[in-house]
Amino acid sequence: MARQILSKRHARVLARFAASDVLVALDYDGTLAPIVSTPRKARMRPRTRQLLAAVAKRYPCVVISGRARDDVSARVSSVPIWHVAGNHGLEPWGEQAVYAARVRHWVRQLRPRLDDLDGVAIEDKTYSLTVHYRGATQKRRARREISAAIRRLRGARVIGGSEAFNVVPRGAPHKGQALEHARRLLACDKAIYVGDDETDEDAFAAGRSDRLLSVRIGNAGRSRAGYRLKDQRQIDRFLRTLLTLRPCGRSQ
Repeated sequence: MARQILSKRHARVLARFAASDVLVALDYDGTLAPIVSTPRKARMRPRTRQLLAAVAKRYPCVVISGRARDDVSARVSSVPIWHVAGNHGLEPWGEQAVYAARVRHWVRQLRPRLDDLDGVAIEDKTYSLTVHYRGATQKRRARREISAAIRRLRGARVIGGSEAFNVVPRGAPHKGQALEHARRLLACDKAIYVGDDETDEDAFAAGRSDRLLSVRIGNAGRSRAGYRLKDQRQIDRFLRTLLTLRPCGRSQ
């Protein structure tokens, strides 16, 4: 079981990272914004937005999301984020026509098999796709049918999500690589990464524990994250703690 990063016992660990030349990186859905039944309605709470804006003025701050980059960029447009990566880390550094063509082919394969399933939706994000089944009344059947259909896709890597299957091109850049790219780009020695599900595991494994503070939201016994937050609402407390630990902006 990962350790609670906000407990007094681990306050020194978080303080040590905050005092270093550190990148703060966060997922969007389930991390900055609560999970909702309709993904397009996912929004940060006003207080989270305010806290994130303050954090981004004191730390180099990036968002690495499974959403398409344009989508998540619009959702954080009023926040001075330093960089946004989309499609599970593939955008912007891994955009290739071959990946987009592969996803288009997958969508054509999946629609005839899944369109008749109640409450199942295919989200085409150009460089990856997500099959959502949160609205399905028969979730067990939906999972079975989706899994069977996805197994037929060639060159696919499947990543579990919150009542969803994420399908990305095998060999494409992932969140861990995006995190490392952003860290180097912004000349940071260390990184903090916060995410909430299986799609974030690549980022949790992207560095040694002395260089990467990895935090997973919720219970996940097999997660590679070293620490955890109890639930999504604790993100506000986490951001507030980062502000307390660095009352002034990043030194130049």
